Amino acid sequence: MSIFQGIVLGVLQGIAEFLPISSSGHLIVAQNLFGLEEVPLLFDVFLHVATLLAVVLYFRKKIWELICSFARIFVPIKNPSAAQIEKKSEDTKYIVAIILATFVTGVLGIFSSKIISEISVKLVCAGFIVTALLLIFSSLIEKKHSAYSETSLKSPSWKQSLVIGLAQGIGTLPGISRSGSTIAGSLFCGVKRDVAGEFSFIVSIPAILGAFILELKDLGEVSSSIGAEPVIAGCAAAFASGYIALSWLMRLIKKGRLEWFACYLIPVGILGMIFLH
Repeated sequence: MSIFQGIVLGVLQGIAEFLPISSSGHLIVAQNLFGLEEVPLLFDVFLHVATLLAVVLYFRKKIWELICSFARIFVPIKNPSAAQIEKKSEDTKYIVAIILATFVTGVLGIFSSKIISEISVKLVCAGFIVTALLLIFSSLIEKKHSAYSETSLKSPSWKQSLVIGLAQGIGTLPGISRSGSTIAGSLFCGVKRDVAGEFSFIVSIPAILGAFILELKDLGEVSSSIGAEPVIAGCAAAFASGYIALSWLMRLIKKGRLEWFACYLIPVGILGMIFLH
């Protein structure tokens, strides 16, 4: 793999990880077009970790609040005010939602990891169409029940977090967008739009870290078959493009315009199913 190819794959990862168009699916299609059929899965995970850093930077304030709230479980505040008690309760619900969603995603991820390498590029392209349908239907449901956007809590409930975890688990399949399926799952069960977007990316942190740890066994293979330079260049490109894409997507989520991406996903999916092999 050349440095240029690493940068192209990094930019694709950064854009497609946050926009609901499936980063893993686009990486597989790009690798197919480049003739890079034997790229270790860990290379893709490295690019995911780079975009994970973009998530941490963008949501640093919320993440720090959750870390502080988690620490207060062990070191409680003396004589807390009513506002502090309410804030701690809300953050605790948020942390529990992350744990539940991550557990469900992890269980599904164990099963999906066994078939990812066997999925053909045509099935990946079919996944683009599935993602498009998820975005369209979730948008229709969210607009039909627009009251959800006004009355929803700031944290997903435990039932909603299970649905979101299930959606994120489905999103581990190449061609099905993790962010798209997670946000769609949130909207399906009535989570407020901005909370859905924020939670979708924060809950990706443990999922991506878990995948990175599981694939570390292939570190030597990445070094020997790809080289350090393309990996570093790809990660830098993924981080930079990812932060820009995330900033733009969060504005789109608040406007409720995710179904627009179906206009891209459906044609790409159809063309890929016809021409790629």
